[in-house]
Amino acid sequence: MTTTSTSDAQSLAREQHSAPHVPPDGPTPSQTIGPYFRIGMDGFEPTDLVAPGTPGAITISGRVIDGAGAPVSDASLEIWQADTDGAFPAAPTDDGPDSWTGERWHGWGRSMTDDDGAFTFTTVKPGPVGDGQAPHIDITVFCRGVLQRLVTRLYFPDEAAANGTDPVLAAAGDRAATLVAEAEGPGRLHHDIVLQGERETVFFVW
Repeated sequence: MTTTSTSDAQSLAREQHSAPHVPPDGPTPSQTIGPYFRIGMDGFEPTDLVAPGTPGAITISGRVIDGAGAPVSDASLEIWQADTDGAFPAAPTDDGPDSWTGERWHGWGRSMTDDDGAFTFTTVKPGPVGDGQAPHIDITVFCRGVLQRLVTRLYFPDEAAANGTDPVLAAAGDRAATLVAEAEGPGRLHHDIVLQGERETVFFVW
């Protein structure tokens, strides 16, 4: 029977502790998101991509809902979109105007959900971006319990012809309706994002 003295064990422990770290092959495993992101992002919510009252401004509101139909109160939504001409913003330059002052179209916004899972954005309807794609807004969802961000889109209900030939909506098949917002009146749209269940929103692999 082999025994190890206390001094031998301490020496072995020191050797293992001082051994160089060897990173694993490939990407590290995903980790559950949040709720730390809420702490870091709360208070920085550029929900208005244009000022309310701007000609052509629209308000998009909705709720993030889980598989049980309950509101998700700690989600963060980010949107990315083209301008009314279908052009995405150019990269900011040091001598250009500040993106956050409204002097430059930046095409990006963030909204945190409230206790009812509600979010809102004020923006403009984007123009078509080419490749047969109908006007749309890209949406990213972060929330507790989600291992990776969820990516989806919002399409416009008054673009029936363009929506009918959009390749992404065509690929969504009979679930394409989960990507199309509902009109609530002039300049107002409603769009819920459902994380699971029969009415689950279409999410994309990225």
